[in-house]
Amino acid sequence: MQQLAQILTEKQVASTEAAYLLHAAACSPFFARFVTKHSDFITDLLDNLYKTYKTQDVESLFLIEKNSEESVFLQQIRLIRQRLLAHLIVRDLNGLADFAEVVETTSALAESAIAAAASFYHARLANMYGEPRSAHGEAQQLIVVGMGKLGGRELNVSSDIDLIFAYEEEGCTDGEKSISNQDFFTRLGKKVIVALDEVTAEGFVFRVDMRLRPFGSEGALVCNLDALEDYYQNYGREWERYAWIKGRVVHGPEAALTKLIKPFVFRKYLDFNAYASMRDLKLQIQRDVVQRKLSDNIKLGRGGIREVEFIAQLFQLIRGGQVPDLQIKPTLAVLDCLAERHMLPLEDVAALKQSYIYLRNLEHRLMYIDDQQTQDLPASETYRNYLLRMLKHADWTSFIAELNMHRDRVQRFFDATFKDEQQQDLQQETALWQGTLSAIDSEQWLSAQGYTRGCDIVHLLQQTRNSQRIQQLPEQSRRRLDQLMPLLLREAAQQQSTTPDTALIRTLDLLESICRRASYLALLAEFPDALSLVVKLCAASPWIAQYVSAHPILLDELLNKQTLFKRLDAKQLKAELMKQMQALQGDVEAQMDAIRHFKHASVLKIAAQDVMTALSLEAISDDLSALADLILQVSLQTVWQNLAIKHRQEPQFAVIGYGKLGGKELGYLSDLDIIFLYDDTAEQAPEVYARFAQRLNTWFNTLTNAGLLYETDLQLRPDGNSGLLVSSVQAFRDYQQHKAWVWEHQALTRARFVAGSAEIGAVFEQVRREIIHQSRDASQLKHDIVQMREKMRVAHKPKAGRFDIKQGPGGIIDVEFMVQYLVLLHGPAYPELADNIGNIGLLERCASLGMIASADLAEQVAAAYREYRTLIHHTKLQGQEAIVDDTELLPQRTAVKRLWQQLLG
Repeated sequence: MQQLAQILTEKQVASTEAAYLLHAAACSPFFARFVTKHSDFITDLLDNLYKTYKTQDVESLFLIEKNSEESVFLQQIRLIRQRLLAHLIVRDLNGLADFAEVVETTSALAESAIAAAASFYHARLANMYGEPRSAHGEAQQLIVVGMGKLGGRELNVSSDIDLIFAYEEEGCTDGEKSISNQDFFTRLGKKVIVALDEVTAEGFVFRVDMRLRPFGSEGALVCNLDALEDYYQNYGREWERYAWIKGRVVHGPEAALTKLIKPFVFRKYLDFNAYASMRDLKLQIQRDVVQRKLSDNIKLGRGGIREVEFIAQLFQLIRGGQVPDLQIKPTLAVLDCLAERHMLPLEDVAALKQSYIYLRNLEHRLMYIDDQQTQDLPASETYRNYLLRMLKHADWTSFIAELNMHRDRVQRFFDATFKDEQQQDLQQETALWQGTLSAIDSEQWLSAQGYTRGCDIVHLLQQTRNSQRIQQLPEQSRRRLDQLMPLLLREAAQQQSTTPDTALIRTLDLLESICRRASYLALLAEFPDALSLVVKLCAASPWIAQYVSAHPILLDELLNKQTLFKRLDAKQLKAELMKQMQALQGDVEAQMDAIRHFKHASVLKIAAQDVMTALSLEAISDDLSALADLILQVSLQTVWQNLAIKHRQEPQFAVIGYGKLGGKELGYLSDLDIIFLYDDTAEQAPEVYARFAQRLNTWFNTLTNAGLLYETDLQLRPDGNSGLLVSSVQAFRDYQQHKAWVWEHQALTRARFVAGSAEIGAVFEQVRREIIHQSRDASQLKHDIVQMREKMRVAHKPKAGRFDIKQGPGGIIDVEFMVQYLVLLHGPAYPELADNIGNIGLLERCASLGMIASADLAEQVAAAYREYRTLIHHTKLQGQEAIVDDTELLPQRTAVKRLWQQLLG
């Protein structure tokens, strides 16, 4: 310290900067030794004290003369490393640099050093043996993969670097003393390791660890990409998937290797089996911590750095194949992505990030003391004092209290993420499932738990257990099912919305349909809360059970209570869906599957809210209609982008919704009544838009592996099925004014613009209002509407003793026809009737304007209409038709018939 103070005085360093350097020296013996031994670097430190070294700045430091002596090269790269580390120590300990700067500069240092060493020795070996080339004569280069924190560009200041070496293709060098590419790159790899790792008088650059390569220490130091692919396809283990999450090419060509390794790490499906393997890996680490007495290790110990990384990487392993945004390297960026996508609560992520940065900063301070790779809290008083000085803590007790606050927080989040639910007190359920309980005891136990068909349940369980489908399951899936079934028996017994028997049978059907996918069984086994919700939903609705069986990927949605019971945010969801479509641009099949998964997930959320939170009828229809709107909007943009031949960047094209879509009254299984309009004078416009409309129709109606998007009905276009698929706005106006039938004008009363050009939407709305405001002969209008209604009744004859809620006399269609009649009859005198406010709103408006003599009757009909639609929703959820006994709903039907008689009788 005194020597440094004297040097600073001699150099006449300003007091603030001198204080910065002296503080760093007081905290770090390494720094003190370096600046006193290399006092010529003090000027450089001071000149760059307020500079952040970006990647290009670091790279420029390694522009070393290629013809340098090897000893000079090795000395220079070590001094560069010491210089940058000293620079970071001064800036970090004096609050001039943050965590991000420290790890990014250190990562840039490692990458630049690797590139410099690889280039330096490649040139030397090429002079001796020639350039390595493939069988086709293409030049080959060493590929260096940075694993761990180097791969994530979050490297510690005194860290090992985990590397894997590769090259693209077999071949040999083109020199006189030709050797194989394997030999060339093995020699080069050894040279790079020694250049970085060897300790000389100037220290080292980075300690190098090669044990993550295929077959570990026993494997070849370098292998070509074919050998690498073969290894990961046939021998790759779960912990290697975990390691490769952060694998990144830091030197050499990257495209081929990245493409090769991606499917190994990120599975196409949701991989919940990763929970067990990650938990096993963590248990191994915890056992190692105990054996080696590493409880004071802030990386591996309780609530340490590794646990935060495990949380982030678990989500990446499970969902990375489905969510490309998660295929990123830095831990903090992954956590941010989890918050943005609502996979973790925002406040939890903020807390985790705060603790992670605290622990990483502490890790750096431990390393600053003596430039040693350590994450252990110091035992000696001297080293503890160095650390306290860096942390500006008065005493060890207050520091430990602060540290424990962060470790406890990380531990809580980790335990919540990796909770291993033990099956306690499930002996009876397990024995029942395994068939080791007698039939009499089984039935008695089932009866005591509330089951009413004990004999049938015992037989069903036996039949399921011995079925060919279950017997042929892989061993892992059988174990998962054996873990799940006792939980299911316990959970079904607790259902109150229906009998335990029904809850069990419906959920068991679901399990049987998904049991071949071990990952889905793993999901339910790992998350008893999700299983509980599945049982509740299956108990409440066989339709939901069938829906999830058809789309088991939806099970993942049940894990996130944040989003599952959150009302649909159309603006946010549209932005997310557009982002996903753009990420998959060029792969139409993947886009079609992705938009179907999105739709199915959204419908499940609405249905779950319906049965679990008693959403109102209006809320259900609003959300289902908003979902259809946004899917139409995104589909229109996506399909247009995929169109090979088009004459403009943005289509002058619009989608108009009719029927339930137009009236924002969609149900769970509603199809979409739509028409297509365009307003474009270009010569090729009719042909282009006809092709576009056909593609849109195909986009919606094609059955892919992910199911159907929506069934579309285009019969309401001008001239119906015999008309063109898409009409110009002018042709549409002419048709509506001169050719359209009254029933087509009825349909217009609940039509609206839903997607595409807002200008065309505005013109359509103008045409719609013009038609509604036309004067009509009252008796002719009544005759036409009654006649159309009679045709529909003939086509939908009621079953004896049954009432069809939609088509029956006094049912939904009657209400809709009466509203349409009133709108068309009185539209010229009352322009406000053209507002698309739904049938209930229009009934109330007509009553207030005196078109319905009795306001009380109008209110009764509106209430009947609401109850009808509510019943239709509920019957859909129960997988039933909207038909009831003829003795039901008599007051509602009577009110509708009375109003019909008054208006149209």
